[in-house]
Amino acid sequence: MSGIGFVGIGIMGEGMAARLLTEKIAGTTEKPLIIWNRTTAKCTAFVETYGKDYTIEIKESAKEVVEACGITYCMLSTPEASKAVFEAENVGVLAGVSEGKSIVDCATLAEADMKRMSEAVVGKGGRFLEAPVSGSKVPAAKGVLIFLCAGNKALFDEIADNGFNVMGKASHFFNEEVGYGTRAKLVVNSLMGTMVAAFSENLALAENVGLDPSTIIEVISQGAIASPVYALKGPKMVAKDHAPNFPLKHAHKDMKLASDMAKAAGVEFSVNDKAEELFAKARSDEGLNVADQDFSAVFEIVHKESSGDFSKKRKRSD
Repeated sequence: MSGIGFVGIGIMGEGMAARLLTEKIAGTTEKPLIIWNRTTAKCTAFVETYGKDYTIEIKESAKEVVEACGITYCMLSTPEASKAVFEAENVGVLAGVSEGKSIVDCATLAEADMKRMSEAVVGKGGRFLEAPVSGSKVPAAKGVLIFLCAGNKALFDEIADNGFNVMGKASHFFNEEVGYGTRAKLVVNSLMGTMVAAFSENLALAENVGLDPSTIIEVISQGAIASPVYALKGPKMVAKDHAPNFPLKHAHKDMKLASDMAKAAGVEFSVNDKAEELFAKARSDEGLNVADQDFSAVFEIVHKESSGDFSKKRKRSD
């Protein structure tokens, strides 16, 4: 028996794994979906939701998932979590790798982390594909992520139309050298964070000079600077609704990695660096306590740092 493995049933992994079931890539008795998560309760809840219609197995460790599967997808939330799960002695992902096993890592890590993981997997006879995604919780659930890949081209070709196609709307292969997928992801996420930081400042400016923020959001949506990010986040930001689709702490992590990458590449990056600083300030502000909220919550540090009448009134209403 060779199932499809999924390590990490969290904000992103839950939706991605569900797509593998509902689109019939996995979940049969011949090809079960085999899962593991650091918090077992998430696996249990996942089985309660989908187990009546699909064959799903929960394993005791990431190692057992890899051993039972030809291909295992990994989606951990942070570099620290990825490293711990990958390297855990006798129970981690690497411990389960043997000749012919394939690991597809979808997390956003530092380039050096991806290269280290790839070398370890290949060193044990396995195949490795770096595949960070552009998209958050809702795109994951809807199967419209964008995969940014590098590494084993044959593995990419195998799953581009038999895995990636149901979890995403596009998949791109950049290079056989691992690291290029991470580079692409950091460029995308740094730009996205910088856009939301600038949007936050201008939305706060509109409010403080007496403009209706909903009308301003509508105006932005009608012009050349229209963006789905502004359209989706804007109304929620005004309403102080920052339920997490992409936690602010994770957005800041990616922006800091991008700033470091730009510095190493000798690229002028001052606009993005200032946005990263704003995210860092929001993340560390214990009074706001928004690190685990959506990255749109950077809007709250803008208002906190502002002295306009609207911002003062908004802060008093909290």
